[in-house]
Amino acid sequence: MLTMNYTYRINPTIEQQELMLVWMETCRRLYNKCLRDLKDWLNSRKCSLHSCSLSREYIMSPDILFPSYLEQKRQLTQWKKTNPWLKEVHSQVTQDCVKRLHNTWERFKSKKFGFPRFKKFGRYQSFLFPQFKESPIKNGLIKLPKIGQVEINLHRPIPEGFMVKGVRIVSRVRGAVWYAVVTIQCDVKVPDPLPFGRGIGIDIGLESYLVTSDNFRVEPARFFRDLQSRLKVLQRKASRKNKRSKNWGKAQLKVAKLHHQISNARKNFHFQTSHTLCDQADMIFVEDINFKMTARGFLGKEMLDAGFGQFRDLLSWVCWKRGKYFAQVDHKYTSQICPKCNAHTGKKELKERQHICLECNYSTTRDHASAEVILNRGLENIVPTDCRERKLSVESVLPGIAISR
Repeated sequence: MLTMNYTYRINPTIEQQELMLVWMETCRRLYNKCLRDLKDWLNSRKCSLHSCSLSREYIMSPDILFPSYLEQKRQLTQWKKTNPWLKEVHSQVTQDCVKRLHNTWERFKSKKFGFPRFKKFGRYQSFLFPQFKESPIKNGLIKLPKIGQVEINLHRPIPEGFMVKGVRIVSRVRGAVWYAVVTIQCDVKVPDPLPFGRGIGIDIGLESYLVTSDNFRVEPARFFRDLQSRLKVLQRKASRKNKRSKNWGKAQLKVAKLHHQISNARKNFHFQTSHTLCDQADMIFVEDINFKMTARGFLGKEMLDAGFGQFRDLLSWVCWKRGKYFAQVDHKYTSQICPKCNAHTGKKELKERQHICLECNYSTTRDHASAEVILNRGLENIVPTDCRERKLSVESVLPGIAISR
């Protein structure tokens, strides 16, 4: 079963926007209520049988079952009788809200994320219609239960053979921009791409956004840095407004729009760069760096502005979509090993940008040598055919995407 998500821009009316914002607030309150019941049950069972806390205890009957997804889904019917505001939201949307909490709980138990937290006002920004009997998109409109017909910008059609299985409504820019994430499925099995053809290694950095083993360079595009002064002015103006006033809301909206513009420009740059790399190779190898750790250093702002983690995820998706082989290799000592003779050249300071091997006299830039080492590591466990049939020009440079001011 092949499942994909297509994101479309929607243009709801003012009444529909107000209704969807009310739905999101209702889902937020329901999410917090389910989390409160879960935490109370856990706290009541935290104390051992032969001792009690010196401060206080959560007293709860031992007959009360664990508030699992099925248990809270069953209780949802009773809650709607005592809380009429829950009936205003579509039943499947509220059920998915409960499921959303327990998905977070399961990820916490698998030690991938932290304990679920309460969501404050404005932090619940999407809700999901999990299933449809037939396609809700017709003639440039999408039909949403209890909301009605909403205009949708169908900039790319849904492929033939795919069925619409779900629609997630997403709010951005403080409720001023709306998207519909359409989940489509097709009853077909797509195998993972196999290693074949020509491969390249990619070394990422801040001086050059990336350098490949063919010495193809991509200039860094500093989206946040270029608009930081403009953002600073807007945030200063917003801080001088009376909180919760109309002028304060307008100022906050301008700040949110600029952040949204920066995010979209960065993501567009990542997609374009990924497709450019896929045009030049059949196998792509990158480093398995933990970017969350590197973003905590003194270059944290530059690392977050570059968005290396998002770029690696999008590159992996684009490679799978276009049938290119993608793999991650060990990132250790890539700048200390000669790609020609595998000699250890020693640790280099950050200001040293040249690779010079005293064993084989091979000389090149430091980033280029690291990219070649990454390629060699990626080719160790595979046997590609005609691995270096085509190369990019050494002088090729891909410029960054500029943001209109």
